[in-house]
Amino acid sequence: MTKIGGQDPCPCLSGEQYASCCGRFHLGGAEAATAEQLMRSRYSAFVVLDRDYLLRTWHPGTAPRNLELDPDMRWRRLDIVATAGGGPFDTEGTVEFRAHYRQMAERGVLHEVSRFVRTSGRWLYVDGDIRG
Repeated sequence: MTKIGGQDPCPCLSGEQYASCCGRFHLGGAEAATAEQLMRSRYSAFVVLDRDYLLRTWHPGTAPRNLELDPDMRWRRLDIVATAGGGPFDTEGTVEFRAHYRQMAERGVLHEVSRFVRTSGRWLYVDGDIRG
């Protein structure tokens, strides 16, 4: 895992410190209350290379058997474009986002509409549609 200190700004760009934002989800001290919170925490997990958290928050029906994270992929910025559902009282939701990255000398943007479901009180990532 890439090290981020608890007092450092959270990679999801919420404006909060990592420990009180996504770090508490990564460490298992709390569960995301909304689909957007889960999306932000999963983005931060990609930043810090937290493979276990990503697999733990992936719906078992769509999760890969193995997940290899590329340490050369540098996630730089997360922009939430839109959300639908995914609130504390919903059972389904979508989050559209743009995640900006750098890999070697290349820059790019992952634009996705992600689907989430809440099962037994926990939000899980199901899958996503990549937008061009």
